[in-house]
Amino acid sequence: MDTHWSGSGTADDPWQLKTAPLSSQFSIHRDDEADPPLLVCQVGSTRLTYLARAVDDLHAMLVTHGDWMPLGAADEKKEPAEGTVEAWGRSPDNPVGGWYGQRKGYRGRFGMYVPPLLEALGLVELEHNARNNRVRALPRD
Repeated sequence: MDTHWSGSGTADDPWQLKTAPLSSQFSIHRDDEADPPLLVCQVGSTRLTYLARAVDDLHAMLVTHGDWMPLGAADEKKEPAEGTVEAWGRSPDNPVGGWYGQRKGYRGRFGMYVPPLLEALGLVELEHNARNNRVRALPRD
């Protein structure tokens, strides 16, 4: 499969990624100067932020889950489908006890923007269908 990402993840050279269906482009960079460290996601003129620990936490959850999991991306005000990455990313039972998204009003879409980053980092296998994509963990090297 062709690579559909680039960049090193810094503010000067953010990861250039595509959503799972490969239909939309966005960028993410890691901001370690923020307290706590953040992933800064730029989608057009919209800026979303997620806790940077989401990379390790999501990978660990997917390893434990052991199988494919639906992405289930949803806006903050929409209830996500049970058993999806999106539902886990805002669950009181996840390692941060709630939302990984940090910008009020823009805390959703975790299942849309974080899994492609994990794919670029070699941590997951991600489907690229038009709809209903899933993700599963790859072991760390």
